[in-house]
Amino acid sequence: MAGWAMPFGCLNPGDKKDYNSPTEITDKYDLGQIVKSEEFCEIFRAKDKNTLKMYTCKKFMKKDGRKVRKAAKNEIVILKMVKHPNILQLVDVYETRKEYYLFLELATGREVFDWILDQGYYSERDTSNVIRQVMEAVAYLHSLKIVHRNLKLENLVYYNRLKHSKIVISDFHLAKLENGLIKEPCGTPEYLAPEVVGRQRYGRPVDCWALGVIMYILLSGNPPFYDETDEEDYENHDKNLFRKILAGDYEFDSPYWDEISDSAKNLVSRLMEVDQDQRLTAQEAINHEWISGNAASDKNIKENVCAQIEKNFAKAKWKKAVRVTTMMKRLRAPEHQTAAPAAAAAAAAAAPDAANPAAGPQENLQAPSEASTAQSSTAESNSASTEAPVVEAANAEAVAAADAPPAEPVLHVPAPEQLDPTSRCNGEALDSLPSDTGEEQSG
Repeated sequence: MAGWAMPFGCLNPGDKKDYNSPTEITDKYDLGQIVKSEEFCEIFRAKDKNTLKMYTCKKFMKKDGRKVRKAAKNEIVILKMVKHPNILQLVDVYETRKEYYLFLELATGREVFDWILDQGYYSERDTSNVIRQVMEAVAYLHSLKIVHRNLKLENLVYYNRLKHSKIVISDFHLAKLENGLIKEPCGTPEYLAPEVVGRQRYGRPVDCWALGVIMYILLSGNPPFYDETDEEDYENHDKNLFRKILAGDYEFDSPYWDEISDSAKNLVSRLMEVDQDQRLTAQEAINHEWISGNAASDKNIKENVCAQIEKNFAKAKWKKAVRVTTMMKRLRAPEHQTAAPAAAAAAAAAAPDAANPAAGPQENLQAPSEASTAQSSTAESNSASTEAPVVEAANAEAVAAADAPPAEPVLHVPAPEQLDPTSRCNGEALDSLPSDTGEEQSG
């Protein structure tokens, strides 16, 4: 991998006109076809012409608006700060007059789900090994006061296809520096912590909750929170989902958990503690006997887990960007409808529809166009994440008043404190992003 001594696009503080020439990029890298088109960026495979090593390239177009520029700057800052074996590393950055190019390590292994399905033998100990690696990366991020905010199974991949490959976290587009508690809700609905759903201020504990959800799925093949409502009825489905999350309404139901150790159940319960102040930290979870001791069972649980994974995730319903995009369009729909005040008040109290402070003018966010959204819907969607709909939403005007608008960030990679750390690259759920005036500077 290219070293950190690299000039990172030769960006000099205070010298905004010192842009890279596009030929500097093409002289060094061969850029392949677009792998994925997302709302804020395009993903390419890139090959270093000298070493022939392959990388992932993210291209952000400046013309697509202020949010896109902020997303690029933030992702540079966050990834420049981190260096950990279980986090894909930033290798190189260039800024031309029209684009930002980010080059990152390329993970060639499979997602965890696929790995499990291919195993002949799968036990709690295998799950413990996965969770330990992710926990160590999260504990590292938290030591830097970075909140990932979008931990989910789709973002955990094997670095390569070797038998003992490490796990890496692959997606930082929602990561944020925790300079005080955070206000704006974001993430992927099924993994949201209660404090995010309830629109409370939150911080690093949301990542630990998400790790509890991941662990629950890996041990049972089932999501901890689900709703039997017709999948097409997004409004009621998500409303019921969020009510269950707020109440911590999940069970270790039989027969799926009958063979799982008490130690594993204890760790899940302590990670999915509704009260964020009582929730285990990442480091405390690493020290738990199920991670660091010998409490994880060696019993083969593959048959039951795989059956449930195939039942629950065969359609990849959580991974489809189309679901998130459709849901976001639904969330915006009340803007264009006239409803009785009582009905509107009831919806605000019980459902996410009226809870979106971003509902309003967001033309700058629409720059990539509906065509881009359609591409995202059909592409592989590790990044089907969204600004979270909320159940118990505060009044939108009050939220807007409380959120001080951030200063326009300045691109200065070595000085992250000068930047707004809010980043949203892979934004299929574009409609729900806070407006420029509604996105706060945490502090």
